[in-house]
Amino acid sequence: MISKSMNPVRNNDFDESHGLTNRSGVSNGVNNETTIERTVMRRVRIIRILALIISTATLAVLTTVAGLWGIGKEVWVAQVLQNDPDNIFELPWFYLGAFWHTSIVVQMLILLTLVSFIFLVREFVRFLAPFFTPARSQ
Repeated sequence: MISKSMNPVRNNDFDESHGLTNRSGVSNGVNNETTIERTVMRRVRIIRILALIISTATLAVLTTVAGLWGIGKEVWVAQVLQNDPDNIFELPWFYLGAFWHTSIVVQMLILLTLVSFIFLVREFVRFLAPFFTPARSQ
């Protein structure tokens, strides 16, 4: 048998301190609906602000910038661009060879930058798509 001090809920009703109604639907006299509503709406606003701040586009921009910064710290980019061939058809083979002959850190930074740039382009296209979609005629 459970004593009254161990059982916070009496007679299957809600505790009066929560401001809820009991099973019979009678209010317990405390009006906390506005407090509950304010709390829920505050949490909804926080989630919406965090969704704007921590969106895929923001993360893609930050990782692209971080990847480019890391590549700039690890590789002498100006020297690589100065050594590229004049023939435009040899450029893919040159950059592929440069990619394979760098350290694993630079390879990971390049892949990170490419993936985050692809996500950034995807988010940009998703942002612009409604502007180019024709409106439905009624």
